[in-house]
Amino acid sequence: MPVFNRLTSTLAVICLSSVVHAQPQPSTPSEPVVVVSGEGIVRAAPDQAFVTLAVESRHRNPKEAQSQNAAAMTAVQQKLSGAGLAKDAIRTLAVQLDLESDWVNGRQIPKGYVARNLMEVRVDEVSRVGEILDLAVGSGVTSVHGVRFDVKQRDALEREALKRATADARARAEAVASGAGRTIDRVVRVEEPVGRPYPVPSPMMMGRAAAEATQVQTPVVATEIEIRASVVLTAVLK
Repeated sequence: MPVFNRLTSTLAVICLSSVVHAQPQPSTPSEPVVVVSGEGIVRAAPDQAFVTLAVESRHRNPKEAQSQNAAAMTAVQQKLSGAGLAKDAIRTLAVQLDLESDWVNGRQIPKGYVARNLMEVRVDEVSRVGEILDLAVGSGVTSVHGVRFDVKQRDALEREALKRATADARARAEAVASGAGRTIDRVVRVEEPVGRPYPVPSPMMMGRAAAEATQVQTPVVATEIEIRASVVLTAVLK
């Protein structure tokens, strides 16, 4: 055999051997798992409310609009403080000063300035929400933007909802395993999805004129609070 042919054969064998050794080895089968989600719900009567109030003042002069608004808001805060609310129950959410204008034939015609002060009032006795609303509107508040009910022990109730969600997920995993003719060996992971729901403020708009027209206390009915939690559970089957 010529030297060239023998070298070619030798190189072919070497290359073939390299290809064989480079092939991936079969992987070991992973443990069978089941992945399920669970939900937990806790219901409780609200024992706290948050009321969002606004005061608006208008004037052609921006400084005067701001000054009038500051005086009106101070009067509202003093009235609310005198109603027996906690010292930290009133907080400012926003202070705004905007130019109001009309557009005529494509031209902006300034009308004047509007100053707004938005505040939130925490009411620790739900039965007093209507009273506080009427007191606020009667002392200078021009609009009520919303009422949100909540519970003071939210953290404890959230943890209880998580416990129920985990128990629900475990029961679901056991049901899946039983249906597949297996049982749960061990739980290897429990995760809480990012982002938890928060109670949405109840829409409640009331103008000052409407409040003055009715001499009876504004009725406010609080419904049960639902606190939900969800988890994703991964368990190994046997």
